[in-house]
Amino acid sequence: MGSTRGDEPVTETTYAPELATAARVKELAMGLWVSAMMMTAVRLRVPDEIDDKPVEAAELAARLDLHPGALARLLRALAAHGVFEEAAEDRFGHTPLSRVLREDDPHSVRYQVLWTVAPWTWRAWPHLEDAVRTGERVFPGLYGKEFFAYLSEDAPESAEIFNRAMTQSSSYTSDMVAGALDLTGVRVAVDVGGGRGHLLRTLLERHPALHGVLHDLPSVVASADPALRPGGELAGRVRLVGGSCLDGVPSGDLYILKNLLEWDDERTVATLRNVAAALRTGGRAVLVQNLVDDSPEPKVTTGMDLLLLLNVGGRKHTRRHLVRLLAEAGLEIREVRPTASSLFVIEVARVAA
Repeated sequence: MGSTRGDEPVTETTYAPELATAARVKELAMGLWVSAMMMTAVRLRVPDEIDDKPVEAAELAARLDLHPGALARLLRALAAHGVFEEAAEDRFGHTPLSRVLREDDPHSVRYQVLWTVAPWTWRAWPHLEDAVRTGERVFPGLYGKEFFAYLSEDAPESAEIFNRAMTQSSSYTSDMVAGALDLTGVRVAVDVGGGRGHLLRTLLERHPALHGVLHDLPSVVASADPALRPGGELAGRVRLVGGSCLDGVPSGDLYILKNLLEWDDERTVATLRNVAAALRTGGRAVLVQNLVDDSPEPKVTTGMDLLLLLNVGGRKHTRRHLVRLLAEAGLEIREVRPTASSLFVIEVARVAA
């Protein structure tokens, strides 16, 4: 029950614990709404327009050509989740959560947020029930083609956001992973499915005697990090090899598979068998990836696990499941080392005859 004392509102109420429990469940169910709020704020570049001091919603709206009242309501709703703070009525400032939505923040997650709420996801998530019933991906049935074919052919904006999100993630995990990798005796490191090569670039910069091979689909290596391409400062120590790891992997001393084994078990085992075949001539292999049962980010990891089920029929791995797939490929885990990120460095080797 509320009352007023002078100009100050006074609220006298007791909030039953069972209502707090129900409210928490409702908050979780509203997760889709929060995604829409964050997507809207990021796409409108609201975080980028707020600097170190709080600013009036009307001033922000004028800068961004938005409706001032609606913008204030959006920011107030996000502030309830700790994204922005309402320092005074209709005056908003940053919190640690909103600051990393700025594109210029060194730990920015701008593109990772945009990737999480990419347009295709809004159509896929309502079909999670079908995926849980069947264990099969739903994406081809919804869009008439495989996920990556759809991105490249029909959704170039989503494809670009995906590439930026992967680069953004790598930009602040590569140093952590590089610090956990043992390169003793390694002359040539092969980054299998290495995308634009941010991790490989980090390794080459750290180890001046090291040479590298960036292996990914031709369209991907064509847009490799400029430092790795012809004319780049590291080009003399790099080979860019276009191809599919499902067909084979280039030769080297160390094979690195970072966040690659996230498709269905059949393709995962096929990739691992190609790595095992390459290891016949010596060398080592490391997997750099999450482990569901050891993740320091369980909500993120398990959510991504289901997203992979929806789009490619893939998965994040528990340690036990990964051990089984490695065994099918003739490989076994020798060592698991954590990094300062959510990723683990998993040393694997051929099973002794």
